[in-house]
Amino acid sequence: MNTTALPAKPALLALGVWQYSVLETVDSTNAHAALLPPWVAVRAQTQTAGRGRAPGRAWVSDRGGLWLSAVLPCPGPRSRWETLPLAAGWAVVKAVRERGVPGARLRWPNDVMVEGAKLAGVLVERHSPETAVVGVGLNIFNRPEQTDADLAGQCTTLSHFVGGQFSVDQIALEVLRALQVAHGMLVAGRFAEIADELNSAWGGLRHVEVTFNRGERPTIGVFHGVDQHGRLRLTTNAHGLHAYEATQIELFRELST
Repeated sequence: MNTTALPAKPALLALGVWQYSVLETVDSTNAHAALLPPWVAVRAQTQTAGRGRAPGRAWVSDRGGLWLSAVLPCPGPRSRWETLPLAAGWAVVKAVRERGVPGARLRWPNDVMVEGAKLAGVLVERHSPETAVVGVGLNIFNRPEQTDADLAGQCTTLSHFVGGQFSVDQIALEVLRALQVAHGMLVAGRFAEIADELNSAWGGLRHVEVTFNRGERPTIGVFHGVDQHGRLRLTTNAHGLHAYEATQIELFRELST
């Protein structure tokens, strides 16, 4: 697939249902996509202000990685789309696994992990009542540890696991196709199937440290995956087994693999 990166007003390429374009450098592809219509996706060669889910959390976006934002239609009640962030993470895991990394899994709620290292992150934002922007940062050929030495050993790249010739645009297309599948499953009311696959990939119970938004001290518990509504299932000494909305959790850290 040949695409031409232009600094402004790039040509849109038709990729199935998607309209896709490539920019040279932007501050954030999610910010760029905020006012775009559904089924439009944009990627950048580099980002100057890539960000994660947590406030103030930056994402190194050097050349050779996939920095992609895709706009999905989300009509109807907002509650209908509360599981979209998990579904989008599932889609990225699906694309990575199909590319040849069977050990990829989601670290709740939005990091794609392989062998204990971070491969990708997902950030879903709502700028309009009728759409959602799904931002995907996926390390492919880039070397984020060369930009930030603290990332050495903490992150990994797709090219580390997958041989053969492929391009960033090919991976972008595979991710977009997977996002389309995930969206269709939510429309059809099939999130329970996504939850089952996520829970299976998590591989059993995990000890975690959780900080709630109530201002309490961090709590040690056992992570049981997510339920059919996308809520985190956690056992703690204080509350036993309970299901929590993502908005109730400020920080989530795995203590064991």
